[in-house]
Amino acid sequence: MFSRSRRLLGILRTVRRYGLGELMGESAPSWLVGAPRAFDQDINVRLRLALESLGPVFVKFGQTLSTRRDLLPPGMAEELSRLQDDVPPFEGAEARRLIEAAYGHPLDVFFESFETEPMAAASIAQVHAARLHARAGEPQGREVVVKVLRPDVHERIDRDIAVLYRLAGLAARFHPEAKRLRPIEIVAEYDRIIHDELDLMREGANASQLGRNWAGSDLIIHPEIHFDYSTESVLVMEHMHGVPIDDIDTLKAAGVDFKVLAERGVEIFFKQVFRDNFFHADMHPGNIFVQTDHPHRPRYVGLDFGIVGSLTADDQRYLAENFLAFFNQDYRKIAELHVESGWMPADTSIEEFEGAIRTVSEPIMNKPLAEISFGLFLVRLFKIARRYRYQVQPQLVLLQKTVLNVEGLGRDLYPQLDLWATAKPVLEEWMRHRASPKVAAERMRNQLPQIMDSLPGLATKLVKRLDDGTSPAARELGHALTDITAELRSARRAMRWTMVGTGLVVSGVLLGLYAGVSAWLGGAVVVAGLASWVRAWRG
Repeated sequence: MFSRSRRLLGILRTVRRYGLGELMGESAPSWLVGAPRAFDQDINVRLRLALESLGPVFVKFGQTLSTRRDLLPPGMAEELSRLQDDVPPFEGAEARRLIEAAYGHPLDVFFESFETEPMAAASIAQVHAARLHARAGEPQGREVVVKVLRPDVHERIDRDIAVLYRLAGLAARFHPEAKRLRPIEIVAEYDRIIHDELDLMREGANASQLGRNWAGSDLIIHPEIHFDYSTESVLVMEHMHGVPIDDIDTLKAAGVDFKVLAERGVEIFFKQVFRDNFFHADMHPGNIFVQTDHPHRPRYVGLDFGIVGSLTADDQRYLAENFLAFFNQDYRKIAELHVESGWMPADTSIEEFEGAIRTVSEPIMNKPLAEISFGLFLVRLFKIARRYRYQVQPQLVLLQKTVLNVEGLGRDLYPQLDLWATAKPVLEEWMRHRASPKVAAERMRNQLPQIMDSLPGLATKLVKRLDDGTSPAARELGHALTDITAELRSARRAMRWTMVGTGLVVSGVLLGLYAGVSAWLGGAVVVAGLASWVRAWRG
């Protein structure tokens, strides 16, 4: 508790030093955030510098916040996106100690060699090159990368997250737009993301899933995860080689086709979202290499899988239809989809929302296709939707961030990139596949047992609720469902009696003709069969 209070006081000193009280408006008390004064630098620059001075947790928080362009004022998101996770590495000897503590054995038991000098360091973990012992039949051990959490990272993150919650509480109390900005919810979202990143087994599982989804593809490759050597604090994976995607000079020297490289990045993203429903949600340049063995068909190398995203089946469909409607300039369809999906309240005026969407979309659509920005469309759409009580969807926030990363990266590689020309075939193929009779039949087959099991109980529950005083129309619907259920039960009974009757009639005829029994016995069996038919007819 003492360390948290001391940390909070240090943060408040930073707030005063950089004049961040300006962000709170006149409602913030000067004794807390300092008296207003003039600064040479813009408030957005000062915010970035303050976050960098507060350390890795606040840097990552600012990076996460930079994706919320639907919330931030103009210029702030762009400035926060410049935040650098510039963290010095910790000692290699300490990394060895942490790994041995996780394993309970010396490193030599598992690794033929281990480089104490780290390859790279970040705010949560750092990575070292190593080589496993050779297995039977292997000429030498496999090259691997060992990722290990920083010492005391859990304690430091928990401390700073607790402080962020307290700061969010102050913002919720004093900021004039706190209701719209929802500072406590933003911190809660960051809390979830950063704690997911602290579980390296989770990251390994994400990498394994992505590798399985793209097995055999020449578009992208992912490292193999060595789960036998991995724990929550140590992750061992295949050592991947390639050129960092932002090393433009090296890629040019290798003769890489940048148009193909940019288009392949877009194709990978949209297939991850719609075909696989499992997308890499942290696709910044530091997490992507390029293999240049075939420069006219360059292949991506995916790295760092701490943050991934997925959508519900309904969200996938609504999102695909939103994109298609946007490029067809069908703004009413977009408005209707937002209400149908539950993203907007049911009482939203479709006509008003359609007009608002047209206002933000037309300036974008009046550009050449190669200049149209998916990311900008999503940002403006979410921002305008907030005026109509849009409910924040965390999975869509991750998606928006990833679209911006992919689009920005693609246009850096090839400024004339026509995102729509690459994305549209993927979306249309997914829509055709989803609407195919085979897929529809598969969905029906999977859902039918559950529907049949739940239907009788559903009618009973509905009638019970309706008896508590709901509308006559709804009560009539409940009784109709009860009648349908009774008809289904009756039909099942009739089917059983029909099958019994048919069996008896056929058996009686065969007995009378071929079995050598008396005619009256065969006739009796036939009569019993006819009686079963009558029973089936009466229900």
